[in-house]
Amino acid sequence: MSSTDDTLKLKNFLCFAVYSANHAFNRVYKPMLDRLGLTYPQYIAMVTLWSEEGLTVGQIGDRVLLETNTLTPLLKRLESAGLVRRVRDAADERQVRVYLTEKGRALRHEAEQVPAEMGVCLDHDSQELRELTDDLSRLRDRLLARLKP
Repeated sequence: MSSTDDTLKLKNFLCFAVYSANHAFNRVYKPMLDRLGLTYPQYIAMVTLWSEEGLTVGQIGDRVLLETNTLTPLLKRLESAGLVRRVRDAADERQVRVYLTEKGRALRHEAEQVPAEMGVCLDHDSQELRELTDDLSRLRDRLLARLKP
């Protein structure tokens, strides 16, 4: 067997390691987020708003890496659940700003448990996780930079 025979083995694909880790993350997150009544994309949108309210839909999309056409229905569902309200910007009617409701703010307290629960599942020290997160963020940024014209 030559070294080229290993080229097309899944165990050697970084992209498969990331893909399968993402799948595992989703499965582990699901029961935690079910308790909050959120999907993972809704959760990251809420985390973004807990950090800074009144963002436009586009600003939220930039932060969570979702296109507006994906984000708008997600925000409508959060609004239907009573967690956010969408308001046209008085200065620019084309823009919609998103604000938390009291119910949305209150959900933050429950959501604060999720990172700690996930940390227990990952069974790594915080420094190791920070380094891994930084490495993956740099990898993501390099890949996204290749897509820009």
